[in-house]
Parts: sequence; structure tokens; C-alpha cells
Amino acid sequence: MGTTALPYRDINVHSSPAHYAFSSPSSPSAPTLVIDRPSGDIRLHDGKLLGSKRVSSVAGILGIIKLRLDKYIIVITKAQPMGRIKGHMIYKVVATEFLPVRERPLHDPDEDNYLSLLKTLIKTSPLYFSYSFDITNSFQRQAHLDPSTPLWKRADDRFFWNRFVSSDLIDFRGGLGGVYGRHSSGQQPNVDPYILPVMYGMMEIKNTSIKGTPLTFILITRRSRLKAGTRYFSRGIDENGNVSNFNETEQSIILNDNASGGPGGFGSNQNGAVGGNPGKETQVLAYVQTRGSVPVYWAEINTLKYTPKLQVRGVENALPAAKKHFAEQIRLYGDNWLVNLVNQKGREQRVKEAYEQMVDYLVSSPVDNVEGDSITAERFHLIEPANAQTAYDRLHYIYFDFHNETKGLRWDRAKLLLNQLEPHILKHGYFRGVDMPGDAGRVEVRRHQTAVVRTNCMDCLDRTNVVQSMIGRYILSRMLIDLGLMHEGESAEEDQAFEFLFRNVWADNADVVSKSYSGTGALKTDFTRLGIRTKQGALQDLSNSITRYCLNNFKDGPRQDAFDLFLGTYLPSDDGIGGQLLFADRRPIFIQSIPYILAASIFFILVGSLTRRAPEATIWPLRLLLLLSLVTAGMCLSFVWGNGTLYVNWPKLNRLPAQVESYQETLSKVSHHAVVGPLVGTRHERGKSDARLLGLEEGKKRIE
Repeated sequence: MGTTALPYRDINVHSSPAHYAFSSPSSPSAPTLVIDRPSGDIRLHDGKLLGSKRVSSVAGILGIIKLRLDKYIIVITKAQPMGRIKGHMIYKVVATEFLPVRERPLHDPDEDNYLSLLKTLIKTSPLYFSYSFDITNSFQRQAHLDPSTPLWKRADDRFFWNRFVSSDLIDFRGGLGGVYGRHSSGQQPNVDPYILPVMYGMMEIKNTSIKGTPLTFILITRRSRLKAGTRYFSRGIDENGNVSNFNETEQSIILNDNASGGPGGFGSNQNGAVGGNPGKETQVLAYVQTRGSVPVYWAEINTLKYTPKLQVRGVENALPAAKKHFAEQIRLYGDNWLVNLVNQKGREQRVKEAYEQMVDYLVSSPVDNVEGDSITAERFHLIEPANAQTAYDRLHYIYFDFHNETKGLRWDRAKLLLNQLEPHILKHGYFRGVDMPGDAGRVEVRRHQTAVVRTNCMDCLDRTNVVQSMIGRYILSRMLIDLGLMHEGESAEEDQAFEFLFRNVWADNADVVSKSYSGTGALKTDFTRLGIRTKQGALQDLSNSITRYCLNNFKDGPRQDAFDLFLGTYLPSDDGIGGQLLFADRRPIFIQSIPYILAASIFFILVGSLTRRAPEATIWPLRLLLLLSLVTAGMCLSFVWGNGTLYVNWPKLNRLPAQVESYQETLSKVSHHAVVGPLVGTRHERGKSDARLLGLEEGKKRIE
């Protein structure tokens, strides 16, 4: 593997009023990357640059982002080792710094808000990277990629989380002559080591043993950067075939991995066992599952009620987008077993029926050549069936009424679903590869996984994780039986020490995926961790549900804005600096004042009720004040509750049509109210965002 294909492990940053210079002390002969100030132009420089001083040493360059006033270079200042995979250390981003390309001569409130959003997002995001191992691709995809190709070119575009902020460096490197740069003319290959792909998700590497056999147990969840967002502000599918909350989860075991070890060194594990047996071949066995939102146009509109207003738009309108989505899924993974856990009664019923209607449309659709979203065939190995099939014949829908089947804390009944899936999981198998001795990076593939189980519930969080961990346990036992490490009929959960580790790793995965989407840890993790439902777990679920309610209504708008900024689905404009005030509250003053009036009324009630008074004091003025405060508080609460859409903290940058429609509808209703209408007036027209909705159609998202 050529050294130029791998990112630098150490980068010194030199700064001067004229430029930033990045160089690797371990590669003194390599050119220096220079970013000129204040233009932001990128160039390579041979030899030393004069007139600059060393500022710091960084772990890597996360990317470059342009806001309204300035460009900022985002550098990783601190990274934490998480463990080794086949000798390659994996790191987690702990701290970053924004280097302004020019000293900001102007003060702009929107620029400050942009920076605050981005810094908070990066600080709270689980970001992972490796200098020498491609963590964005599954082991099966890696086995069919050229290990001499630069790491960023090998990265799976869906999980290359900093792809947008790396675009300046990628464009300078030579642009994209072909898909993902695989056919780039390579004008500036010396830039490759400065491009560091970063994955958003979850990763745990455990050196352990099962029934006396030492192995490395790994769980990786990769979150897609396409249609990424928060729980109620990102639902369903977009016109490009991307679904919300799409995650690929890969569970793998590595046998005889002498190079694996914890952050502290090689080969050690929690139980004191050695990480492998010298002289034996290193084997990797891996199984991939996916989750993603129901692929139709649907939305949930926050109204401050605990259950938002559900909208399912025309299923036929979403058919072209669903075709793109599943064409890509089939090309990437083979057959898709679509496990739907949405309730068949109540408010979720409409989403269930829409999904089933969509699948019916797809499997009965005529043969057509639907291209996946910028996916090239040579990147992914796919075993085609001997008999020709239409693409969508490889979709297999399974419905399981999770809540109904497991009611009364009968969580063991979830295995009814596993019994239904078992023959198909066995038929399509898992990936098994063996490292080729003396040929670094080459893998002999002995078995392919030719299908994937794609699981969803409403949020693709709690129910989904219970089912995925159940499938993960089953496939792990199958791997160990096939390897001869266990007898037929035995299960990995019989090893109590490993079962404890397994449950907690999967519960950690549930919490990470849930927190990134809903803002809190997952529900039902007591079942994942302990195998039973407990009262303490139920209380924790209640706490998480209340926290989710508050976050989803009052905090997720700015978080959605941060995702849109970092991932490039919103591009800041430098027009009208200091005049637009995108983040200003443009609601009518009366609407804004209601919560303050409510707070003041509650304050007077508390003061009037708790303050001691002199015996000779007149009582009726105090009672009148309390009565007025009670009436005012009641009216304010009634107004807020009845017009909750006006008090949700909506995203300010990319506003979805359904949300804007609901907001304007509520505002119009208030303005026509006999009592409140005159106080609101018609000035609320300022708050309309029609200009931002140009070109948006129902169920579609703005194309970059």
C-alpha cells in the first residue's frame, strides 16, 4: 500500500497574516498545503515557508466551510484511541478548532449563530476516523476495493460524513472526473494525505472470548449523511431516494487477530486472554443490517401535543423516489427483507398501510433500469441469481406487530419474527474473509452476504434496535457453529460473560443512534441489557420520553439547522450582511409576549400564595390579584396549547413546506379571532418564508 494513499497521522499548523500552512513532520519531503489569507485559495508549496510561526499540531483536517463573512478551516485538535481492527487504530474526535481564513472585520449576528450551531453539533457528534482503515465501508465492500487507492476515494459516499466540508480539498486535488473521483485525472495527488474521511455513528471494539476461544467482537453503526436530521424535522424519503435516519449496522468477529488490541496496546483483552493464535489465519466474519424511515412522503407536524399531527402524502407521488431508494439498496446489499414494526392500529396505521401500498406498487412494476443514487457497479460485489428477475422481485416484505405481540412484557415473543426470518438469513448467509499472508490489504473471500434485513418502526429507534440485536445474536451463534467453535443447537448467550458484553454493546448502540436522531437514549434498553423489562427501565423510558418531548419541540430546530449547514443542504449567502437576521424571531409581538405573560402570572400566584402578610392587612386586593393572575395564566395556557405550532422552535434555514403550511394556517386562524385578531394585526406577513419555498414541491427537498 502506497504511503501517499493514507492520511497523515501528524500535521503541524503554521500561521501568518498571509496564509495557513499544513505539513507533516513525519513526511518532510512532502509538499506543504497552503491556504492563502484572506482569499482562501489552496496551493501546494515545496520546501519551507518563511514568515510563519507554528501554532499547533493537529490530528487531521476535518474540512473547510464557507459561511457569510469568512471561510473556516476545521481541524481536529484532539482524538481518542478507541481500539484496533486488524492492527489499525480507530480514533474518536474529541475536540476541534475553527481557524478563520481572515480576521473578521465585520460583526454579523448570523455568522455568530452559524459558528455556534456548527461547534455545538461537532462537539456532541460521535465522529470516528482511522488513518489506515476504511471504517465507512463494510468488510465485504472493502474486500473488493483496491487498497492502494487513497482512503478518501475508497470511502462510501453515504457515510463520508465530512464529504461536503472536504469538497474544497477534493476539488483542488483534481475534481471529480468520475463518480466518487474514481476516474479523477489526479492533478494533485499530494493533497490526498490531507483528506481524512470521518464517519458519524457508533463503534465499539471488544477483545474478549466465547467459550474459551479468544476473538475480537466489533459493532459499527454508520449514519448516512443523506437526508440527515432530527426526529420530527426529517421523516420519510426525499426525491433522490434518500430516507431519514438511515443507518448501516455491521456486527463482526475477528479470529486470530494478533494485531488487534485495546487502546493501550496489542493483543490484550478484558479477560486476560491473548488476542490471537500465531500461525493461524486471520478470519473476519461480518453481518450487516440496515434501518431507515418508511420510504414514502410523510411528516409529523409539532403542535406541542405529545403526539404530533401526522401527514401521509400521496403514495404514488413517492413511487419514483422509492424506486431509486430500493434500486440502490438491492445493488448494495442484494435481496432486501423489509421488516416493518409499525403498529397496525391507531395513528401509526396510515404509515403502515402507505408502506405496504408502496411495496405492492414496486413488486408489480414493469422492468426498468433504475439507477441508484450515484453508485457505480464496480464498487460493490453482488451475486446475481441464475434466473433473471426484475429488480424489485428482490424485495420481501414482512410485517410484525411488535407492540401487540409483546404486550404484557412478553418480550420473548419477539422471537416469533426471528422464526419467520431464520430460513432466509441462513440462505443468504454472512461475509467471511481470510487475510492473504504476505499481501497487505488483500482478502480471500470465502462467503458473501447476499441479502440484508432492513428494519423500521416509526422512528427506527427503540423497537428496531430490539429486533436488530436479536438477529445479531442469532447470526453470531450461526457463525460460531459454522466455525466449529460451538455445536449445533448451542447459542452464544450460554456464555454468561460474553452475553453480558453483547447485551451492553447493543444497548450502547441503541443509545447512540437514538441520541443522534431524537436527542435522548433509546427506550426499552433494559430488555436489551438484561433480557427482561424492569420497573427501573420503565421509569427511565418515562424520563426519556419527557425529555424527547421537550427537545423535539424546543431544541431540535437549531440542531436541524446545524445538520443542514455542516452537510451542505443549506448554503449561507453573503448578500445583505448584517441585514437579514435569519435567526431573528419574526412572530407578531403579541404572540411572542404570551409565554412572558404566563410566567409573570405564575410568579404573582406563587408570591401571593407564599408571602406572609400582616394580620391587619386588607385581604381583598391580594385575592383580586390572585384571581386576575389565575384567569390570565389560564387564558395564556389555553392560547399556547391551542396554537402550539406558533411556539415550536422550528428550523430557520431549510423550512419544509408542511411545517410552513401548518404555521401559516395557525397564524391565519389567530389573526381572524374576534378578540385576539386585532392584537395580532396583519404584520405577521413579515414572517412568511415564501421566498425560501420557491422551487419546492410537495414532499420534495431542495436540490443542491
